[in-house]
Amino acid sequence: MRYLNKLASVFCAMALGTLAMTSCEGGDLYSIGSPDWISEKVDSIANSKQDEPTELEGMEEDVYTVGATDFSSGWWAVFSKYYQIPDGQVWNAVFNLNINPSAPNTYKNFALVICNDEDRGAANYKEYGVIRYDNQPSGNSEWGEYIDRSLIESTLTFGTDTDAGIEKLGGRVTLTIDRTDPSAFLVKITNGTVTKTYTQKTALVNLNADASNTTIRAFLCPEGSYINFLQSNIEPIGGFTSAEDKLPVTLTLKGAPKKVLLGATLEEAFANVTATVEFEQGVTKDVTAADLTFQAIPDMTSLGTKTLVAVYNKTYKGENSPTPAIGYAQFTVVDKMFTSVGATDNSSGWWSEHSENIKVAPGETFVSTFTNYTTGANNWNNFVICLTSGDRATEYAILRADNWGWGTGWDGAELASKCTPSGGQADWGAWLAAMDGAKVTVYITNNGDGTADVKCTMIGTDGNTYTQNYIGLNTITNPDDFYFHYTVDNCHLEFDDLLGAEDNSQEWWTAHSPYIKVPAGQTYTRRFRNYGGASNWNNFVVVLTNSDGTTEYGVLRADNWGWGTGWDGAELANKCTPSGGQADWGAWLAAMDEAIVTVSVSNNGNGTCDVKCVMVGSDGNTYIQNYMGLNTVTNPDDFYFHFTVDHSHLVFE
Repeated sequence: MRYLNKLASVFCAMALGTLAMTSCEGGDLYSIGSPDWISEKVDSIANSKQDEPTELEGMEEDVYTVGATDFSSGWWAVFSKYYQIPDGQVWNAVFNLNINPSAPNTYKNFALVICNDEDRGAANYKEYGVIRYDNQPSGNSEWGEYIDRSLIESTLTFGTDTDAGIEKLGGRVTLTIDRTDPSAFLVKITNGTVTKTYTQKTALVNLNADASNTTIRAFLCPEGSYINFLQSNIEPIGGFTSAEDKLPVTLTLKGAPKKVLLGATLEEAFANVTATVEFEQGVTKDVTAADLTFQAIPDMTSLGTKTLVAVYNKTYKGENSPTPAIGYAQFTVVDKMFTSVGATDNSSGWWSEHSENIKVAPGETFVSTFTNYTTGANNWNNFVICLTSGDRATEYAILRADNWGWGTGWDGAELASKCTPSGGQADWGAWLAAMDGAKVTVYITNNGDGTADVKCTMIGTDGNTYTQNYIGLNTITNPDDFYFHYTVDNCHLEFDDLLGAEDNSQEWWTAHSPYIKVPAGQTYTRRFRNYGGASNWNNFVVVLTNSDGTTEYGVLRADNWGWGTGWDGAELANKCTPSGGQADWGAWLAAMDEAIVTVSVSNNGNGTCDVKCVMVGSDGNTYIQNYMGLNTVTNPDDFYFHFTVDHSHLVFE
């Protein structure tokens, strides 16, 4: 009725305006032969009302927040409650979608996930598909085996991820899933400005293990946005959440550093910590360090393991709470942040400090990086590489940074003569000065035939690059028992090659390690400590490319997933038979935080490559993740790999 009244007012105004026209000179009321403009005006008014919010019946308060309010939630990191929709019923939900005003990507809104009547991660969990609010026909704005993209319609279409207009998706959104027609299925998402629909003229297949159970579930997953849920006509699993103020119950810390440097204050050390506070009735809110009060037990002034206590004393609406929520985390106060060999004042004498032994298999090249610090007194006061058997009883060679060394039956001059090391140092005095703080990369190759190659690249503090190569060392009596380690002589080494922010805040694809070339027929290996995040994909990622990164041969995650040229994750798993061996992915995820990871990349020289990952978890268990026979290497002579992270960080050895 309110629309009729408004239209009647419009008609009266138009009639009065027409009568007024007759008073003008030459005016003639009856000269208006065909009032098309009136029809168009009426139609435009009527059409403008079609997307106005309508009052939905049976709605209940369901007030809670999904996603970090600083827009930091990544994909598949946070979820709404589950809403079960029986056959023959309609689910209506109303919520406010908050779009990051500075987000450059159209996919940073939310996705509706439609699944069978199972929890995520359950053995029988199956998805019908996912429908995101944005519409990008050439992108992945909806996907799933049971979603037909040709049935999608939207009043706003994007051509690329960076199109303008993302802000139009924000505001008060009404979501409808309609199952009342037994031979159809309807999804509608609208905020009055943008409407997206999925209209399927066939019934849903029943994906439940129990054929008599025809109920489906739906839940929401924001990415780079957050949702303030408001109403639902179907009670979710766990019940409705009222809008009344609520007391805090639990506090879960996120991003607390594992190590804190001695001398740092509480404010400095934990400035990037966030927390999820759960209130009464299951409502959650993400808060920052500024909202928390910290205390270190017993103190921050001495080395050792400490307990961080964090307190949040506000209600859901921000009032002072009589009962605060308290969270805990363990951290260690250290005097150096990363693994090192030798005293940091360079006082460690010759052969007094050694790193651990690392095996290099036949046909393999191990790559390690570190910073070299020296007293600068003598050329030999720098890193030393020891090639030995596993028990160190047999020394194959001892190689210094300064073009000298010895091995079985060899003195330094003989080593220089037989193995043709190439230092390239025209001025040894300048070289020695540049080695205090030099960034060093060492490549150790076990050729498998009783010989070994050692190549050292030293980027000095003077900006110059120095090399030290020992090629064709022929003293390896047992190639299957070939190891190396480092020692020092009035110097020390810091293995401080860090990738990603230490608080795991590094966004996907925003940090990359240097590229490493793998020649045809060779295997190159790197080892690092992995600091994992909240989800399976928040761990190390191996990227296979050409030299300039314009061709991706494959992107391989730690968790049995990846993609390559023309492949999605499922196809990669099917074609390349990765072997995770993880019986319990939850246990694996927990163990990946501080896991020691060894990644070996083989260029088979025939257009295929192998990637083998050995992960020694923080639980002491060894996990394997192999991607064998990847056949996307279009140019074996231009094959490189590097690492990236996604809300995780790596410390290389």
